[in-house]
Amino acid sequence: MDRNDRRERSDRPQGERSGGPDRRPYMKKKVCRFCQDPKLTIDYKDAKALRGYLTERGRIVPRRISGTCAKHQRMVAIAIKRARTLAIVPFTTISM
Repeated sequence: MDRNDRRERSDRPQGERSGGPDRRPYMKKKVCRFCQDPKLTIDYKDAKALRGYLTERGRIVPRRISGTCAKHQRMVAIAIKRARTLAIVPFTTISM
């Protein structure tokens, strides 16, 4: 019995959970919002825009979740840290 015989006997359809390149065909490539629209700026004074890059606990959202490129993720992180220092954005949330 070789590898192909086992694959044909499998109950699941071909390509499902195989671990190959077609493992997640539903995943859409995230595109950096700031690269798409050069008019958008990253400003530490704009708390409403920075809230989109923070979790509900106050942590900075990683690149793989937010979809920003490395350059703009660094700029967002610096803006959030500046806004935290000036008390525009909270460091953490209080949970009781």
